[in-house]
Amino acid sequence: MEKIIPRWEWRTFGDKFGDAEDKIRASGEPRIRKSEEIYILSKASNDNTKIRDELMDIKTLLRVNDYGLEQWTPILKEGFPIPINGLAIVYKAWNLPFPDFQRDEYTFEQFIEELVKPNENLVIVNVKKERHGYLIDDAIVEIAEVEANGKHIRTIAVEHANPQLVIDTVKKLGLEGYEIVNYIKALKRLEGLKY
Repeated sequence: MEKIIPRWEWRTFGDKFGDAEDKIRASGEPRIRKSEEIYILSKASNDNTKIRDELMDIKTLLRVNDYGLEQWTPILKEGFPIPINGLAIVYKAWNLPFPDFQRDEYTFEQFIEELVKPNENLVIVNVKKERHGYLIDDAIVEIAEVEANGKHIRTIAVEHANPQLVIDTVKKLGLEGYEIVNYIKALKRLEGLKY
């Protein structure tokens, strides 16, 4: 298994990002990626749980530094049908008790219809993303157009394993005045949920 190096992330959401956006776009041709994802928000947790590329994909927040950067690490990438041991990790990430599982494994449809939709502590958010990725001073910088349950939002992020490089890049781009907001916080705000 390849070694996972958790990255530090600075992210914000908004409509416009002024000169910072111009500086990012002037840095070169972006790598453009489009995706459709299903975020499953838990009212009892702020872990990042989503389904992308037919995989249950979970990241958990390891720590936040003094600057406010967040260090996230993946804890699960599991395909469907998902077995009980995979579901144990999912429910732990949601901070919810295990239900009385009726199957040894769940297809995508069974997972959504039988486990997610009936649970009043879970909220499904259908998300479409168009991400424009750049490399600036070795940091990954991204501008993304996001549609979440039909609502349009925009985000900018700076990521790297070295937190000081992230901070330096944020300052270089003139982004330090923006509130740091991760995907789960932004989506919970859109859905009127407490973060």
